[in-house]
Amino acid sequence: MKTSFLDQVCSAFSSDFMTQSPEKLEHFGRDWTRVFLPSPSAVVFPRTTDEVARFLRLCSQERIAVVPSGGRTGLAGGAVAAHGEVVLSLDRMNRMEPVDTLASTVKVQAGAITEAVHLHCLPHLLTWPIDFASKGSSQVGGNISTNAGGVKVIRYGLTRQWVLGLQVVTMQGDILELNGALEKNNTGLDMRQIFIGSEGTLGVVTEATLKLAPLPKNLEVFFFALEDIDAVLRLFQEARRSGFQIMAFEFLTRNCFELVSSSRGLTSPFQKSYPAYVLMEIERLEGEGPWDRWLEAVFEKEFVLDGTVAQSPREAKELWSFREGISESLSLHGFVHKNDIAISISQLGSFVQEMYSLFMTRNPGLEIFLFGHIGDGNLHVNTLKPNAMNQEEFVQLCHETDFELFTLVKKYAGSISAEHGIGLLKKDALPFSRSSIELELMRGFKRLLDPQKLLNPGKIFD
Repeated sequence: MKTSFLDQVCSAFSSDFMTQSPEKLEHFGRDWTRVFLPSPSAVVFPRTTDEVARFLRLCSQERIAVVPSGGRTGLAGGAVAAHGEVVLSLDRMNRMEPVDTLASTVKVQAGAITEAVHLHCLPHLLTWPIDFASKGSSQVGGNISTNAGGVKVIRYGLTRQWVLGLQVVTMQGDILELNGALEKNNTGLDMRQIFIGSEGTLGVVTEATLKLAPLPKNLEVFFFALEDIDAVLRLFQEARRSGFQIMAFEFLTRNCFELVSSSRGLTSPFQKSYPAYVLMEIERLEGEGPWDRWLEAVFEKEFVLDGTVAQSPREAKELWSFREGISESLSLHGFVHKNDIAISISQLGSFVQEMYSLFMTRNPGLEIFLFGHIGDGNLHVNTLKPNAMNQEEFVQLCHETDFELFTLVKKYAGSISAEHGIGLLKKDALPFSRSSIELELMRGFKRLLDPQKLLNPGKIFD
């Protein structure tokens, strides 16, 4: 890094603004992928939007590449600094303003932790309904930059549905105020949507006005055992016909269930093992009839093999552990190759059958751990490296299989990345889900907003 640039940073910002500590470089230079080696040149910690703007303006003048960094919980390499970039951490920008109970909104800085926002709104019986296992460390800015999904998408949709306004800083140091707290604004292109999901390649989100929802009440958590994906989809159809407000409908295979049980020491709610499981959470609205009649009717149709319902908040939390503990349990057992795909719900059954046939033919010795959000068609396809296989051979085999998997996804007009984004990890596969015209339009936005290609370089596309 240029000495002149370091001197300018030291003179223009506080003494604790920048660090080149090897420990900090290692920590802030990577995300959860653990595939790419971090190699940033420095890490900076702004406290205000003005500091972000002044720093990016300086970097633009000196042609210094910058990687925005939130909670780094992504799984696509979107927050990795692998080529000497400066990491711009939003950790210190975590202020949350008072909740506006009349408008049901709250304005927060981009570094606010997702779960902290939930707790901030809780006394007002309101919530920002973006929820996933990493909520304790993910940050709002990262959620917005990746258009995060999670377990409640079936009920609330993606992050973009819950962002009213954005404050964004471009690589040139310009500060954009986009939409404020307006619910309605029909004045041309909605610039918010260009930055939401752009993975920090077009601008740095520094503040957001978030739309809030009433805190759900009367939640019931069910856990079902089933024979296969077709039975899972039939249960989903029955649940949608029930009239209940479905909050989550999560699917996992037998090996996922058994892995979490052993890793976390959980006791199965069933006497025997089954091929597939579903965790379903509903909100019972005032005036609705009891759910037990619906449950009886479902069992009478004989496609559900067993089931239980949580009798207390503690039991509900235990049942959720079988779903939320899968990724962590897989990581504890070794190296995992992950895919995060989406297929239209009506085609999930036939897709899963073809996918399993592909893996059995292509890699019969590799075990697939399948789970996901059935209500929005998102499947997580995880392959665990066998102990006897070296990592290089395993990765090569998985990458070869990915080509065939993504070809199958394309056949079903699906997405090769449902909620983890593209980052560094998936950019070669992007043409399986996006046309050449779409890709050129994306590059056009990049050229317009970051002509020197300094902001999160190499992410999404080269």
